[in-house]
Amino acid sequence: MSKIKIGIIGTGGISAVHIDAYKKNPDVELYAFCDINEKRLHEMGQRHNVTRLFTDKDEMLSALPELDAVSVCTWNCAHESCTVAALEAGKHVLCEKPMAMTAESALNMQQTAQKSGKLLMIGFVRRFGNDCMVLKDFINSGYFGDLYYAKATYLRRNGNPGGWFGDKSRSGGGPLIDLGVHVIDLVRYLFGNQKPVSVYGATFNKLGDRKNIKGSNGYSSADKSTDDICDVEDLATALIRFDNGAVLSIEASFSLNIKKDEGKIELFGTKAGAKLDPELEIYTEINDYLANVSLATPTALSFDGLFENEINHFVDCIRNNVPCKSPASDGVDLMKILDAIYESARTGHEVVIN
Repeated sequence: MSKIKIGIIGTGGISAVHIDAYKKNPDVELYAFCDINEKRLHEMGQRHNVTRLFTDKDEMLSALPELDAVSVCTWNCAHESCTVAALEAGKHVLCEKPMAMTAESALNMQQTAQKSGKLLMIGFVRRFGNDCMVLKDFINSGYFGDLYYAKATYLRRNGNPGGWFGDKSRSGGGPLIDLGVHVIDLVRYLFGNQKPVSVYGATFNKLGDRKNIKGSNGYSSADKSTDDICDVEDLATALIRFDNGAVLSIEASFSLNIKKDEGKIELFGTKAGAKLDPELEIYTEINDYLANVSLATPTALSFDGLFENEINHFVDCIRNNVPCKSPASDGVDLMKILDAIYESARTGHEVVIN
């Protein structure tokens, strides 16, 4: 088979890991770049030896009928339009998380994919980690029993990247839609993709982007400037109930008065529990004694190879028609959760998800 010709729509920060992963895959030809920022577009083209460069997605899609697939790595607000255009042009699509700005937009993307007969995969990269694989192995064997509760946190003390991340018109929200989406999806995936039925949530905008803090915070958008606006939440928290009765508690922040950044998930079952922080720990009973279990080969969260696994899976889905691990339907359900959290935060009431 000939190599799959890949286009990148949006050559900002997250595109780098897509590009590097595609370049390592022997079945792929990195074929074209598209970005509204012409200077960055040409810099990326030169860096990666890509000569087919476009500032308009529709021009790229019409000019390159031979293009097989695209990665959509744009601002969140452009996910829907870029994905729909690519699908209607007959291209497979890997769309970065979050799938869209709203569940309504996500549903439109899913329906377009179904009509086009092309694959729409969502970039839930945490599904492709070794930590996820090991936990899934334990869960599928029944080791944890019935999983009924989980806690997930993705907290930064001072971690607003600025640029489009703080601009709600482009991002759709703050740490919930940017960071929380990762751990919400990971827990939901580990729970067996149970359907969400209700949400109670709250958001806070108390600390903002903390421009008064001296020194770099280590997080920086490619378009960060001194003129950035910040109209997104700096903390979000929610309880999410699923159709099997399980509940997830989630916290995500860009700015919060804590000692240090934190990212962990905890799972609680009838036979055992687990914590990933970042190493995996398991808590259970052995011979009627409480016991902590550690693996001979430790498993921990690592971002090394995550995107390569994700990209390789996308390519495998296209070439060999293997079932997609992160389909559009899961993206729609995740967007329903995010919509419900923001609506609950706005109204102060629980929101039922249909």
